[in-house]
Amino acid sequence: MINYKFYLDNGIADFQRRQFESAIEHITKSIEMKNDFAVSYFYRGACYHSLEEYDEAMMDYTKAISLDSKMTDAYYNRAKIILTRKDIENPKIENAIKDLEKAIELDPKFQDALYAMAAAYKKLGDYHKTLEYIEKLLVVEPQHIYGRALKKLILQKYII
Repeated sequence: MINYKFYLDNGIADFQRRQFESAIEHITKSIEMKNDFAVSYFYRGACYHSLEEYDEAMMDYTKAISLDSKMTDAYYNRAKIILTRKDIENPKIENAIKDLEKAIELDPKFQDALYAMAAAYKKLGDYHKTLEYIEKLLVVEPQHIYGRALKKLILQKYII
């Protein structure tokens, strides 16, 4: 008997093979059978994200979070979209910061979220907060190449 998990598993396999359109089809079938499973929305959001269909990705990440408020990667991915989109003139960096705060609350050692938080504060021009998050990152991973480079840049260019 074919159930939602069959379609979800096929969708995840397609996602891993970078066959995003096929993955979306499978995961959508899974959601049609069981529409209250956060993982399905997360993976479909990740497919849309990979295809740079950001509005759809944001909706799916938001739905995943509404079904499972501890979905760390959904918070992070939603923030990442806000921070990296080039098609929006004035992105709401504060919304990204809220999502990253939640991701870090759920996983204080989430290196990508700590670095993204530093980058978000840099975009806002708050270089002391930028350094604060870089320091937290470097406690978790002292050799973090990008964190060390960003720290050097901030200290040399923005903080005298």
